Amino acid sequence: MNHDEKPKFSGRGSGYNPTNRFEKQSYSDDDTDGVDVPMDEAAKTKFTEIFPKTIVNKVTSPDVGMEYSLNPYQGCEHGCTYCFARPTHEYWGFSAGLDFEQVILVKKNAPELLRQTFEKKSWTPRTVVLSGNTDCYQPAERTFELTRELLKVFLEYRNPVGIITKNVLMNRDLDLIEELASMNLIGVNLSITTLDEELRRKLEPRTATSSRKLDLVETLSNINVPVNVMASPIIPALNDHEILSIAKAASERGASSFHAQIVRLMGPNEQIFQQWLNHHLPDREQKVMNQIKSMHEGKTGSSSFGDRMKGTGAFALNIRRQRELAKRKYFPNPTHSKLRTDLFRRPKGGQLFLFD
Repeated sequence: MNHDEKPKFSGRGSGYNPTNRFEKQSYSDDDTDGVDVPMDEAAKTKFTEIFPKTIVNKVTSPDVGMEYSLNPYQGCEHGCTYCFARPTHEYWGFSAGLDFEQVILVKKNAPELLRQTFEKKSWTPRTVVLSGNTDCYQPAERTFELTRELLKVFLEYRNPVGIITKNVLMNRDLDLIEELASMNLIGVNLSITTLDEELRRKLEPRTATSSRKLDLVETLSNINVPVNVMASPIIPALNDHEILSIAKAASERGASSFHAQIVRLMGPNEQIFQQWLNHHLPDREQKVMNQIKSMHEGKTGSSSFGDRMKGTGAFALNIRRQRELAKRKYFPNPTHSKLRTDLFRRPKGGQLFLFD
């Protein structure tokens, strides 16, 4: 491929579809580079409605900081090049590349399933995190409004909820969020990977701008919603120099806490990310990949609990030290208020309590 060519898919994080590792047969295009292969109308996002049997997932990983997750969408149009969730699209028969961004599965019965979960006598109120895999406020949410309907269920049952997002569509739901916050039933994790808009447009093409995210931090802070800003993932030679500046900006806008963790590229993500580097930043390709590998003992990612999020080696240690310095300097007294579980209730006869 000629690197002087303009990408044929503007606004996408991946320029091609790598082979699904679970498929025995695959289609091959004449373009042996496999990058930015023209697909005409296929570049448009396609939505498929699905109806799963369950929606709340028990999280057994000890280092992700959540007990339960809920993902109303599979696949994500945000197109973050490095996204750890890309390989999960292969379980549905799709590619981790363009398919992950262009073929979005919409779990239409998610609100109903959440109600069914809360109605079970076996359910003990615990915080359920919206996202955890793909963004609950991705562009599809403007049309399908599943996240908004889910928030209504959380409010109805007064079960605590966490949100992880890179978008600012949450502004639409401030009425519900403010009511949840008044009872200490909600916490938000907002991802700000870079303050460099040129880099963001290439790395996370359909996410909100950094300035709009910071505006959202301030808005949420003003209605007493705890906001943890995550500078994640930190990628050597791309955004590792921004840890302190992101923390400073987040602190100034009212964030309650800050975190940062390193990138890890599992399965097909290594190939997808390296092709992205080769296209957008060819002069830095080898440097970035080598430094990522240095943090994961010669690989681009690790699945070992404990080490996979923090890495090993000199570069990983430097990032951890920057993160801890950022916390001491800009978040000396972080607030990590535990969300309430004692307010949980089951509406009598399917109706809301009238006298509270």
